[in-house]
Amino acid sequence: MTEHNITLSDLEGLDLQDFDPAEYITSDEAAAAYITQALATNDAAIFAAAIGDIARARGMTEIAKAAGLGRESLYKALRPNSQPRMETMTRVLGALGVRLVAEAVGSGKGGTVSGVAKKEAALKPRSGGKPAAAKPAAA
Repeated sequence: MTEHNITLSDLEGLDLQDFDPAEYITSDEAAAAYITQALATNDAAIFAAAIGDIARARGMTEIAKAAGLGRESLYKALRPNSQPRMETMTRVLGALGVRLVAEAVGSGKGGTVSGVAKKEAALKPRSGGKPAAAKPAAA
């Protein structure tokens, strides 16, 4: 915080209130949007913190129970710099009623995904039961 010549002691005299995002996560849509934004940062710590904020908004005890975890285990899994297992995150997200969805990035033209799809379509059996000959992908 010294980039702008501001120190923590400068902030102490400002009587700032703590911000708690959990207070503003009042719907499933808000929770999903919050998680989407956290994922967009590509920062696992921010993602885990967002999940923690939503769990606190909904009640840590209830979420831990629904996820099949102890409350303390849930706190540990979502604390800063923790590295929770994918299984743990999936269980917590399920308890929150949230499902992660992958989305293609970019136009998809000439990319691996469309190339694979073209090859698979070319190999599907025709009505006669014989597979179509694979055609080389256009360059």
